[in-house]
Amino acid sequence: MSLDGAIDRREGSPVGNGNGPARPTYGDRRLRLNPNTEHRPERYDDVRSELVPAIFSSLERHLPPIMLEVPRDAKLQLMKDILARYLPEGECDRVQKHKAYRQKLISAYQPLHKELYNLQPSMFFMPSFLKAINDNTEESFRNILSEPSPGIYIFSMLQPSFCEMLLDEVENFEKWVNSVNFKIMRPNAMNKYGAVLDDFGMETMLNKLMDEFISPLARVFYPEVGGSTLDSHHGFVVEYGKDKDIELGFHVDDAEVTLNVCLGKDFSGGNLFFQGVRCDKHVNTETQPEEFFDYSHVPGQAVLHRGRHRHGAHPTNFGHRINMLLWCRSSVFRERRKFQKDFSSWCGQCQREKKERQHQWVATTKLAFLRGCGGGKI
Repeated sequence: MSLDGAIDRREGSPVGNGNGPARPTYGDRRLRLNPNTEHRPERYDDVRSELVPAIFSSLERHLPPIMLEVPRDAKLQLMKDILARYLPEGECDRVQKHKAYRQKLISAYQPLHKELYNLQPSMFFMPSFLKAINDNTEESFRNILSEPSPGIYIFSMLQPSFCEMLLDEVENFEKWVNSVNFKIMRPNAMNKYGAVLDDFGMETMLNKLMDEFISPLARVFYPEVGGSTLDSHHGFVVEYGKDKDIELGFHVDDAEVTLNVCLGKDFSGGNLFFQGVRCDKHVNTETQPEEFFDYSHVPGQAVLHRGRHRHGAHPTNFGHRINMLLWCRSSVFRERRKFQKDFSSWCGQCQREKKERQHQWVATTKLAFLRGCGGGKI
């Protein structure tokens, strides 16, 4: 069944009771792989949800054609049902509490640098990066980046002045949190130090960063993992050094595409190490020699990689290192993964197993042919 534009009616076709016209049912249906760019989505700014309204507007373009003509409430319910599949049991309550926590933070915290909260490209980005994004071609992107290992892209991105302001803002926020005895939620279960930038007002800015500056790259370099359909993010900073986290264990990100940019300060060590892209089934399989790669941080320089690219961080030997990360996600890709066949095109181990099966098939076929010919040579 085609993924692009297909309608998967798991509850059957619309039926009637014989007393009037058939009443349409809005069962669970497959999303389109490619968005309907000609469709003008509804606005969902008034919807009370733990999710940002932009997610629904973006996801609506991927609904099957039959759903684009139904009332907004029906479309909204379908999209909520789809997105809810990715929240484990009990997670909705946690998300609601986090939303209330975030609103409380934003209403009380006074920003140090208000200009950080509205994306200003000429102030934020290096001219070379900005020009490449404005040109918006694969050639312009490749002119500013290197690919030292397959699927890992490195490029100069942030202005030094922006890095300094963001460092000041994070430090100011942490001081304020301590002064008012407010609990700070850390970025994830692995990092004990750092802060979620979305929690104190940067969500809109980071969403624009993803939509207008990371998505163009992801569409070109990561189409097979939802790079063309990014619609939500998790933005945060992490801190390493004395009295902070020292290293980061081997893991994969809860993201389709990850942006990691070093902000500073003075430090040594802390290199990222990469060990191959894996699907859920093969996440703990052996690393092949060609998959090992170490990346040395440079302030203002970004590394872009698949979220499923296994990685970690070596110990920071000296000083204080702070990085900004943006986990970019695609609800469309996550919906499609439920129907994904074995041998993911983006998983290194899947590719090896597929090749091995192909070799075995060729060998078996050749042996059967030779036996059929009485053992003669070919």
